[in-house]
Amino acid sequence: MAPLTLEAYARDLVCLDRLAGEAGLALPQVQPHHVRRWSATLHGEGRSGRTLARVLSAWRGLFRWLGRQGGLTHNPVEGVRAPKAPKPLPKALSVDQSMQLADLQRTDTDPVLEARDRCLVELLYGCGLRISELVGLDVQASGVARGWIDLTAGEAQVLGKGGKRRSVPIGAAAQQALAAWLVIRPGLVKQDAAPLFLGRRGTRLTAEQIRSRLKQRAIEAGVPTHVHPHMLRHSFASHLLQSSGDLRAVQELLGHANISTTQVYTKLDFQHLAKVYDAAHPRAKRSNNR
Repeated sequence: MAPLTLEAYARDLVCLDRLAGEAGLALPQVQPHHVRRWSATLHGEGRSGRTLARVLSAWRGLFRWLGRQGGLTHNPVEGVRAPKAPKPLPKALSVDQSMQLADLQRTDTDPVLEARDRCLVELLYGCGLRISELVGLDVQASGVARGWIDLTAGEAQVLGKGGKRRSVPIGAAAQQALAAWLVIRPGLVKQDAAPLFLGRRGTRLTAEQIRSRLKQRAIEAGVPTHVHPHMLRHSFASHLLQSSGDLRAVQELLGHANISTTQVYTKLDFQHLAKVYDAAHPRAKRSNNR
């Protein structure tokens, strides 16, 4: 599992140990009513339904492991469910805001980093890549590459969730940004020449560095919201669906295993259509006297 996931599970298990200790209980003595009460307590402290679902999953896994070790005869977390978590709609930029960000050209900064950062934006928005997929890109294919760029075919080969590979077409703007970056990229190469995106020290750019650069770039572009890499993926999907209406194609391009994951963008598309209707249709406008 990812390091952040492991850290979260560790906190959840420390929390369980604390709650059981405060109740004067050893773990084998924990009963379902204890778990329900603790879950309600955490919910009252502000834990979201999504967070509680993860907490209960961690607790359930621990008790299941204890059962295999012969430490208990029942799992007190089985049957206990977290409150249903509302599913917020993904936040996407408008088309104008996306263009505002992608078209930003800074002349008062290092031209090497400027070319790199423009390329980052074009691949995130133009290809709908996850941050992990972007970080894993190499200049070319190899036996150890997680992903790579095939400029001849105009495609990015990426490694998505679940270890699934997919090909993503690279649009004309992204190809131009890639070409400009690849011309001056050798100036940053020191030891590892494989990564597509390098930092000043010649090492592979990290996800945190990309988030920081994107946030700063959005501020300089005048985008009136906090921009993060996944927001550009949401924007890619939303704008593509608005233009094509092809949900299956969007699913394939995003690398979603289940169409239900992609369907959330139909709600964003409906919101867009509703705004267009409210702004343009004469019957949508209400009199101020009503």
